[in-house]
Amino acid sequence: MDAQQLAQVEALCETLYTGMPTTDENGQQVSRNEAQQRLLSLQSSAEYIPQCQYILDNSNSQYSRLVASNSLIELITIHWNSFTVPQRIDIRNYVLGYLANNGPQLQDFLTLSLIKLVCRITKLGWFDDPTHRELADDVTKFLQATVDHCILGLKILNQLVDELNIPTTGRTLTQHRKTSVSFRDVCLLKVFQLGLTTLKQLQTRAITANPRQEGILGEQALSLTVRCLNFDFIGTNPDESTEDVGTIQAPTSWRPLLQDPATTELLFEFYATADPPRSSKAMEAIILLSSVRRSLFPTDKDRAAFLGRLMGGIREMLLKETGLQHQDNYHQFCRLLGRLKASYQLSELVKAEGYLEFLELAAKFTVQSIRNWQYSTNSIHYLLALWARLVAAVPYVRPETGARGHVPHLEKQVLLVMETYIDSMLGSVETVLRSDGALDDPLDDDGSLREQLDRLPVICRFQYGRVANMMLNKFDPLLNQYRDLMAPLGANATSSAPQDVQQRMAIIEGQLTWLTYMVGAVVGGHSWSSAQMADGEETIDASLSRRALQLAQGVDFRLTSSNGAGRSDPRLEQALLFYFQNFRRVYMFMWDQMSGSNSGVSGDNLSSVVGMIASKLDSGPSTKQKIYQRMFDHLGMGDHTVVANLIVTKMGNNLKYWPEEQEIIGKTLDLLHDMAQGYSSSKLLLTLETVRFLALHHTEDQFPFLSIPGNTRHRTTFHATLTRLLLSPQGEEKLGLTFDQFLKPIVTVMGQLGSLSPQDLRNENCRRPLVGVFRDLRGIAASLHNRKTYSGLFDILHPNHLPLLAKVADVWHDQTEVIISLLRFLHEFCHNKANRVNFDQSSPNGILLFRCTSDVVCAYGRRLLATPPPASGDRDIYKIRYKGLALSLNVLNSALGGNYVCFGVFELYNDRALDNALDVALQMTLSVPMDDVNSYPKLSKAYYSFIEILFRNHQKTAFALDTNVFMQIMATVHDGLQSSDATISAFCANTIDHMATYYFNNSGKEKVEMMNLNKHLTAQPNLFSSLTATLFNLLLYGPPQNHWAVMRPVLSLMLASETSFTAYKDHLITTQSPENQTKLNEALNKLLADVQRSLDNANRDRFTQKLTAFRVTARSFLTI
Repeated sequence: MDAQQLAQVEALCETLYTGMPTTDENGQQVSRNEAQQRLLSLQSSAEYIPQCQYILDNSNSQYSRLVASNSLIELITIHWNSFTVPQRIDIRNYVLGYLANNGPQLQDFLTLSLIKLVCRITKLGWFDDPTHRELADDVTKFLQATVDHCILGLKILNQLVDELNIPTTGRTLTQHRKTSVSFRDVCLLKVFQLGLTTLKQLQTRAITANPRQEGILGEQALSLTVRCLNFDFIGTNPDESTEDVGTIQAPTSWRPLLQDPATTELLFEFYATADPPRSSKAMEAIILLSSVRRSLFPTDKDRAAFLGRLMGGIREMLLKETGLQHQDNYHQFCRLLGRLKASYQLSELVKAEGYLEFLELAAKFTVQSIRNWQYSTNSIHYLLALWARLVAAVPYVRPETGARGHVPHLEKQVLLVMETYIDSMLGSVETVLRSDGALDDPLDDDGSLREQLDRLPVICRFQYGRVANMMLNKFDPLLNQYRDLMAPLGANATSSAPQDVQQRMAIIEGQLTWLTYMVGAVVGGHSWSSAQMADGEETIDASLSRRALQLAQGVDFRLTSSNGAGRSDPRLEQALLFYFQNFRRVYMFMWDQMSGSNSGVSGDNLSSVVGMIASKLDSGPSTKQKIYQRMFDHLGMGDHTVVANLIVTKMGNNLKYWPEEQEIIGKTLDLLHDMAQGYSSSKLLLTLETVRFLALHHTEDQFPFLSIPGNTRHRTTFHATLTRLLLSPQGEEKLGLTFDQFLKPIVTVMGQLGSLSPQDLRNENCRRPLVGVFRDLRGIAASLHNRKTYSGLFDILHPNHLPLLAKVADVWHDQTEVIISLLRFLHEFCHNKANRVNFDQSSPNGILLFRCTSDVVCAYGRRLLATPPPASGDRDIYKIRYKGLALSLNVLNSALGGNYVCFGVFELYNDRALDNALDVALQMTLSVPMDDVNSYPKLSKAYYSFIEILFRNHQKTAFALDTNVFMQIMATVHDGLQSSDATISAFCANTIDHMATYYFNNSGKEKVEMMNLNKHLTAQPNLFSSLTATLFNLLLYGPPQNHWAVMRPVLSLMLASETSFTAYKDHLITTQSPENQTKLNEALNKLLADVQRSLDNANRDRFTQKLTAFRVTARSFLTI
């Protein structure tokens, strides 16, 4: 590279990063995209490494040096095996020297890139030479130089820990763990010590620096400490997205440092004297330190001493409230408190000095935090987690252990915390209302709300009677006030009341919402395990549930008596649904046992079960049954059937009177679906009058939500649930209607639509009925899981109503909403799940079903192909064109791969249904540009799945294609093979395997298919060789997720074209050094030893094992 070329690179970099216009050598203006493409060429070959070094040495542009550095990272990673060990060390030393000489003057983004480069070299060359393992020692020189060099050294160490902890793309997990474990054993402790030493020097003012430098040094040293403690010591690959810290599996060699009181004191002192974000980082380090594995300490005494220091530091912070006025510090401190009991057993905590004082201070802090909820919404659940974990462990600790009277003291603090929580959350309603939108309502923060509710059951049940009384003392007055406010309103909406009444109503409904959520969470926390069933808890559940159910009755009465005008706050409705869901889970699973129902026992089986029933009667009710019975007796609202009917009636009225509220409709239907899924609860539902009403009147007239366009998705869920109930054992008998009667409203609409002419069918008035019918049918079809029920639906639709599908596809092809609902129903209808599409041997229904499918796909496909596609840059192109195209391919894929059609019949009887469907589907696939196929995942999966089925079961059609078309398909398969999506690459690999297997098994035979395939291979003789080369390149150099997919066709390709494999083998050997050539020959000889010329499964499996061993061996030494 010369000065002129360097200037051109600098100009391109300016264009890329700043948008500054520049021209090329021909005077043409270069766009940002063009500049990027030209600069990416620096990453294309290892030959550009000297040019990158030239740019770093001679350019004054930070951007051009950044491009050079990033290019070096890519080149080093990809072409690592192309360098000798001395060359690798030279590059490492060059970058380190460059950083030492120029680092302090460089901008941060360039420094970071160069540091990443040296760390990547260190990782990849870790086992090449001891020099690479001495980076921590080399960085020590940086730490001992100027302050700016010290900052640079800490940045290098931070990046080094990250680099060795996080897997690198292109390297196997085994290689990564081998390097990571070696780094852990050789260097990590030293790096950790360097971080702590720097913190100590900052604390003692041993480093002379200005305030800005001190801040950066502190932040980098703390980040290094946190990274070292967060290191994946044992290869568990922890989830970084979660805030919850696991146990820190520090090696035994770390014991002296972690056990040293000075380490804990240093972090606490640094927290106390620093400002955010350094102080919050110090707190994060303390959290990690507190989570160190218990086996690290040689004796319980050592662990107790460590816990004592930790609790001493926490107590001091609670007393002085050090730094807790800062949001980040406060949040991290809440995490520390929440983590404390997770890391230590209660038996250890109660023995710690000052435990009772700690409890009192923690309770005071929790109370203060809850009272100031507007500043701590996202942190409260950590504090609740502390109390939940403390009380959960009380049964496992002897009362005389540790501090005297620790259990009563804990009871006192828990009651204080819960009283404050209930009061504060109820008080938050009025505070938010009077803030006029200035404060966020905690009820609207679904994530934090659920986190808090998850913690409540354990805390409340520790002193259940007293906490329940707190709730009841709030619930009863509010319920009475709510009734008093509702009475004057009568059938009028709340919005018609005076302003002060509306405001009072909003406050009471908000407070009742909180209480209903709390009651739902606590009742849902009831445990049926014998060890945790405390006497009398079910009666407390009953007392709380009575209030929640009375509230639901009151809300429902006003809703129905006002014909939907007297609605409550939607959030109160959602809280009631939350309560119903928890009540269902705990108290609606024993209905069949309690009812004494022996329904479903036939006369033939009666004698065989008499003895079993008698033995059950003799033994008397079980403990669970007694608790269950006591709960409903104490509830005082009737038995389980009456209560279930109350709940389901409320759900039915939700569906009737809240049509526009999608959140309420969705949660109501989810609850109904969950109840229908349960064995006992589904049998209970069948006895309820409300469910019978739902099944008999599942139309828009009775349930207006079905007519709301935004609820079309809910129509599917609604009908799927009702169908599941109807088709359950004795469902038709108990609901009083047959499957045919259930479908009658839908069939009637289909009959009316089917009688219309194409012109009338296209009328806008038909849009909603069509969408509704197909959505409903999709839900019904989704609940058919066996041959009998599926045949029932097929017999209803065929022959009178299935022709409507093709007619709709033809006339509504350009309306996405209609065509998508049609295709999704047909996709479900054609799907042979659980082998449900299984007609009698003499039945033509399978062929008739495929004919219908073919008609729909052809009608839609032909219309789609006749419509000019939108411009390639159109953002709506997927919605307008590709979504329907992908779905139609999925429909055809389900039909072609369902194993319920003998496709040979079509050709035998000159039926064009199969040929037409394949022809239209091929035309649709070929009409999509390759870039668009790869841009839309759902489209690409449907596309490649169709190609795979075509080559698997319909070789005659596939091989009969024109050579240009055939090669176009193979080009897309070649591209798809290299996809990062393992599913797509598997489809493509299987396609190649089908073709190669067919060629090998039928070579030399006089078949039309073979003649056509030979014609294609004659026109494109290098097809097999290019596929072989791509497969082996993916195997040797590609990402790990594709390895299994690409292995399958390798053997069939090798046997189909041995010359292709020989040519690739010879080429690969010539690209390697003499030493590598010997190793490669040995590996290939092992691979080919004992390979039989057969494609039976045993030979394939044996070859795949050998291929895996070959890949692992070859990747360790091959160069690109």
